Amino acid sequence: MFSVFIDGQEGTTGLQIHERLKNRTDLTIHEIPVDKRKDPATKKEFLNDADIVILCLPDTAARESVAMITNPETRVIDASTAHRIAPDWVYGLPELTKNQRQKIKEATRVANPGCYPTGFLLLVRPLIELGIIAPDYPVTSSAISGYSGGGKKLIASYEAPLEGETPAAQLGSRNYALGLNHKHIPEMRQHALLNQPPIFLPIVCAYYNGMNVTVPLYTDLCLKKVTPSELHRLFCNYFEYEPFITVKPLETEQSLENGFLNPVRLNGTNRCDLFVFGNDRQIVLAARFDNLGKGASGAAVQNMNIMMGVDETTGL
Repeated sequence: MFSVFIDGQEGTTGLQIHERLKNRTDLTIHEIPVDKRKDPATKKEFLNDADIVILCLPDTAARESVAMITNPETRVIDASTAHRIAPDWVYGLPELTKNQRQKIKEATRVANPGCYPTGFLLLVRPLIELGIIAPDYPVTSSAISGYSGGGKKLIASYEAPLEGETPAAQLGSRNYALGLNHKHIPEMRQHALLNQPPIFLPIVCAYYNGMNVTVPLYTDLCLKKVTPSELHRLFCNYFEYEPFITVKPLETEQSLENGFLNPVRLNGTNRCDLFVFGNDRQIVLAARFDNLGKGASGAAVQNMNIMMGVDETTGL
C-alpha cells in the first residue's frame, strides 16, 4: 500500500488529482488537518512520511517543500514550473521518447510537464527524433486553452469578476504573452532539443478547460521532404503502443466537426489526439487534450502510477 501526500490539494490541479485518487484501493491519501496547513513542522512531517509527494504549488513554494524533504525514500512529482529544466529532475512526459518511461519509473524527482508543452513536445520531439527537422528549424506554435489553466485569479475574472470589472467571458478569445517570453518556453526548447526558442503564441478562450496546440511546417525547410500521409504514418508508428495517444485519421472531414477542431472533445480524460493536416508544401500538426487532464492532473497520476510500478492507466 503506497501513501501519497498532495501538497496544495486545495488548488485546481490538487483538487483534480485528489478526485482521481480518492477511490483507489492501492494507496492511501495523507491529508493535513485544515488548522495545521500553515504549520511548517506539520508540513515537513507529512512530506517525509509519504511514499510519493505531489506538489501542486507556485514555484517558490514548491522549492521550499522540496527543501524540507530529508527522507531519501520519499519520491516527488512537482506540477509547478520550478524543476522542469533542472538537470537532476526527470521530465514527466512518458511518451516523449522510447526510454522516458523507464527514467520516470526509476526517478525520485519527476517534473510534471506544463499543459502547452505537453502538446508541443508530442508534436515536435518526434520530428527531431525521426530526422524530419533540424534542431535549428524555426519552430512556431500557436495554441488555445480554456481559462482554467491561468489559475485562481484568471478563473475569477471569468466567473466572479470584481465590481466594475468587465467580465472576461465577454471579451472572447485573447492573445497573451506577446512579449514572446511565456514561462513554458524554456521547457519547450530544452525537451524538444531545439537550438533556439520557438515562437509561441498562446490564446485564452472563454470556456473552462480544453486545449489545442498547433505547429506548422514548411516541407522544403525540413531535412527530408515529407508529405502529410508520410508524416502521418511516421507518427502512427512513433506512438503505436501509447495508451493515451491517438493519431487521428488523415482524412480531414473525419478529424473535424463542421470544419472545426473541437478543443473540448477530450475533457475529463487523460487522452491526447494528434492530427496531421496540409499538403505537399505546408503541413499543420495539432494536439488536442484536456489542459487539466493530460496537461496537468491526469499526467501527474500517470507518472505516479509508473513510479509505483502499477498499470499506468489505473484510475485514468
